[in-house]
Amino acid sequence: MKGFFVTGTDTEIGKTFVTAALTRALAARGLRVAPIKSMAAGQALHAGRWVNEDVATLLAAQNLGLTDAEVGPLQFREPCAPHIAAKLEGGAIDRDALLGAIRATAAKADLALVEGVGGFRVPLTDTWDTADLAVDLGLPVILVVGLRLGCINHALLTAEAIRARGLPLAAWVANTVDPHQPHVADNLASVQAGLKAPCLGHLPRLSDPLAAPARLDVSSLVASA
Repeated sequence: MKGFFVTGTDTEIGKTFVTAALTRALAARGLRVAPIKSMAAGQALHAGRWVNEDVATLLAAQNLGLTDAEVGPLQFREPCAPHIAAKLEGGAIDRDALLGAIRATAAKADLALVEGVGGFRVPLTDTWDTADLAVDLGLPVILVVGLRLGCINHALLTAEAIRARGLPLAAWVANTVDPHQPHVADNLASVQAGLKAPCLGHLPRLSDPLAAPARLDVSSLVASA
C-alpha cells in the first residue's frame, strides 16, 4: 500500500485536523486519497448512528464515497485508551482484522493517510502498540507537532522513537495548540533543526478548517505517490 502514517506528539494536538487538511490538499493535486482513522474511542449520535467525531471529520474530507466503517474500521463508544475501551466492551483489539480492514480501504485509493491514536506509542494490546501498527503497515510517518510549551522535547523524542522502529520520518506539520505561545519562530527553528525532515506547513488556529489545505505544501508527498 502507498501512503503515510500520521502520528502526533501527544493526544489532542490536531492529528485529525491535519489529516483532513492533507486529504483535501492531495485531492486538489489529482490524487485519490483515503483518510483512515485506524481506531477511535468515543462516539456520538450522528443521524441516528453512533460515529466517532474524528471519523466524521475524515469522512467529510474524502471524495471517494467511503463509508464511516471504511474510514473508521474500529470505533469504541467510551472515550479512553483503545485497549481499555475494548476491554470495557468485553473484547480485545484483533491485530489481523484491523490490519486487513485498513489495507482494504487503502486499496481503493492512490494514497492512504492512516491516522494513529494519541501519541506514537499507545498500547493496543498487551504486546502491540501504535508504533507496531505503523511498522506492520510499513508506511513512512508524518508527525504532527502540537505547538505549545514542551513541543521541542516532545517532537524530538517522538522522532527518535519513529526512527528507532526503522521508519522514515517523511515530513512534519506544525499545528498551533496554544495561540498565546511565545517565541514561536524560535520553537519552529529548533524543531526543524532537530527533526531534519521537510515541514509541510505551520497551521494557526483556524475557525474554518477548509482554509487549512491551502497552508500546506504537499509537493514532497505528491512526488512520492
